[in-house]
Amino acid sequence: MSTRDPAASKIHGLGTLPGDAAEVALGQEVVLPLIEETARIDKRAVETGRVRVSTRTETIDQVLRETLRSDMVGVTRLPLNRTLAEGEAVPQIRTENGVTIIPVLEEILVVEKRLVLKEEVHVRQTTSGEDVEVPVMLRRQRAVVERIGPDGQQNDPLPTTPETKP
Repeated sequence: MSTRDPAASKIHGLGTLPGDAAEVALGQEVVLPLIEETARIDKRAVETGRVRVSTRTETIDQVLRETLRSDMVGVTRLPLNRTLAEGEAVPQIRTENGVTIIPVLEEILVVEKRLVLKEEVHVRQTTSGEDVEVPVMLRRQRAVVERIGPDGQQNDPLPTTPETKP
C-alpha cells in the first residue's frame, strides 16, 4: 500500500507548477512559501506656480505746521553799594513777581570787616511764539503680490489690504 495521497499531486501552491508537487511523509513538516504584497508611497515635488512680491515706493508732499516757542532772558544789574548792619542776615536768592533776584556780595577790608551789598542781578523771563510751516516729502511703500502659474503665465495680482491715508 502506498502512502501517497492521490490528491497531493493535484494540489499546488501559489506560484508553483503542478509538476513541482512534492510528496510529504506522515509526521514530516513542510514549510510552504507564502506570497506577500507590499505597498510603497513615493513623493515628488511638483511646481504648480510661483509668487512674485515687489514693493513700490510712493512719495507724498505734505506741509507740517507747528508753533515754535522760545524763551528769552533779560538781565538787569541794579547797583546798591549798601553796607549790611552788624548781625544782619545775608540776603538769599529769591523770586519776586516772576523776577529772580540774585544778591552779589563783596567783602571789603576796613579796620573792621563789613558786608556790602554791591548789587542785585534781576533776571526776567519772557516767552514768545512763532508759527512755522516746513514742506516735507513723505515716502510710503506697498507690496504687490503676483501669482505666476506653472506655464509661466502671470495671473491677476493678489488682493492686498486697503491702504490708509495719513
